[in-house]
Amino acid sequence: MKVEQIYDLMNTITEENLGETIVVNEDLSNLVDVGKAFEDSVGLDNFVRSLVDHIGRMVFVDRVYGGRAPSILVDGWEYGSILEKISVALPEAQENEVWTLEDGVSYDPNVFKKPSVQAKFFNDRITFDIQLSITTKQVKSAFDNVGQMNAFASMLYTSVNNSATVKTDALIMRAINNMIGETLYSEMPNGVYTGVTGVRAVNLLKLYNDTLPSGSTPLTVDEFRTSPDAVRHSILVFKNYMDRIKVMSTLFNMGGMERFTPEDRLHIVMLSEFANLADVYLQSDTFNEQYTALPNAERTVYWQGSGIDYDFDSTSSIKIQTSAGHTIDASGIIAVMFDRDALGVANVDRYVTSQYNAKGDFTNNFYHYTQGMWNDGNENFVVFYIA
Repeated sequence: MKVEQIYDLMNTITEENLGETIVVNEDLSNLVDVGKAFEDSVGLDNFVRSLVDHIGRMVFVDRVYGGRAPSILVDGWEYGSILEKISVALPEAQENEVWTLEDGVSYDPNVFKKPSVQAKFFNDRITFDIQLSITTKQVKSAFDNVGQMNAFASMLYTSVNNSATVKTDALIMRAINNMIGETLYSEMPNGVYTGVTGVRAVNLLKLYNDTLPSGSTPLTVDEFRTSPDAVRHSILVFKNYMDRIKVMSTLFNMGGMERFTPEDRLHIVMLSEFANLADVYLQSDTFNEQYTALPNAERTVYWQGSGIDYDFDSTSSIKIQTSAGHTIDASGIIAVMFDRDALGVANVDRYVTSQYNAKGDFTNNFYHYTQGMWNDGNENFVVFYIA
């Protein structure tokens, strides 16, 4: 199986997700790592100005980060590497000869009809390491007791776990973003998303403007986001698609396969900015909230990154090169609706190895992370956007 080192990519993506950089092309070739160095200084008293100030209290920033990515982690397996998905096409109907019998005609019951079966294989992994070096004797002078030193060490371990959570969140979102990009390309390969719509890439602004009376001025993207009527119409579209995707169809997946997604297999991820807007605009003054309530969905504050300002153009955009080599630069992405089998992150393998350096009297801990991410274009996936 192919295993790709992504440690450098993960470092850059982390900066993007933490709001340290603008949302840029996903290859991240034009980004420079930003580092800050802090000089330590010793404070003196304000009387004789020769006594060293003592530390009155030590506070360790040891808060565990729970993550914010949608829950698309799936199962794993200990041996082997390949994920194989097998599907079968619907058999076609044929003539019922019971009602067309003719005298002297032979009817052969021994005709073999081979089922149309397709197998897809997923066998890629991505991997990166996080290293933490720990000392004891060298750092003792900074603490008053063993409790303080243990709290310091706990903070270091927490930082590793938080770093891994941020990076895993970013990878989960990349699995979704790649599927968004492939779906947009399948409907609009020319990269023009404004003023057009499709079945799998649904332009909510276009659909709403088409409902306006003749002669009305079409809404812009900014006007759409502040229009209760437009937001209400979007919820109608969401609910219609939730019903449509339950019915077997070839329309909602890129492979043109006969698929249906029952309610318990339907996964919805929505940009929280739009979801919160809908909650405030529609639910605050509505008596029958169930008619305008958003579908039950997980929320994400951005698809790729927050940019440096959390502007809508940043949070709602993706700028990527997909796994199939398609360059996608799209903004205004509001939500995605997909089958549980359309994408996932599987075989998450995390373990730690350690090595003690006797000469330097320190221990290196290596935190290893390996996982597989996959998209299946034969499963239902729909993108909703405004442009």
